[in-house]
Amino acid sequence: MITEKELPGQRVILRGSKAFRKNLPREAMYKTATFLVDHHWGNAREMADGMGVLLLTWNQAFYRYGQFDFVKLERCIEKNMTHLESLRTRNILEFGKVDEPLVRRLFKGFSAALAIRRGSKKGMQSPVATAKALHLLAPSFLPLWDHKIARGYGCHYANDPVEKYLGFLWMIKAIATGLPKSLQDGADGYSAIEVIDEYNFARFTRGWVNA
Repeated sequence: MITEKELPGQRVILRGSKAFRKNLPREAMYKTATFLVDHHWGNAREMADGMGVLLLTWNQAFYRYGQFDFVKLERCIEKNMTHLESLRTRNILEFGKVDEPLVRRLFKGFSAALAIRRGSKKGMQSPVATAKALHLLAPSFLPLWDHKIARGYGCHYANDPVEKYLGFLWMIKAIATGLPKSLQDGADGYSAIEVIDEYNFARFTRGWVNA
């Protein structure tokens, strides 16, 4: 993993966020999935359907081998609803050691629920899909990643993705502490996680900005 000194500062984060919004002014699938999860919050079946809109689109390369089991995802949501309720309104700046066991449990649970359900790739899991699902459920607390973003932070998940994601969380929190207070508390309509996610996508996934 990269050191704290190597983490991007406020200026480059905001530059990356600006590039993201310039190139992708309307993230229709993300907005639709976010709306559906929010609108149907508490109804595990409808939430699973809403999440599927995003997961099967954003992770098309992975799920071309076969879909996940929507019933398993629904049951996973239902089983963890109390914990998800507690995380949904929390901010990444509140993340601490005490949260690590719960994040581990959720990551493992959703990874299993989102595994390919049949075919030659049956049982294969996607750390990317897992992070996207968790982000939809706790958007200001749990960040997105993909393999390029994970590599950019020195925490690629080929081995032990759960622990790599926890390390990633700590780095995202460290970055968030350097952002303007209006972003830290969401006062201007954008959360710290959202701006950092936009930067990560713009820099590592698409290469629209440099460090």
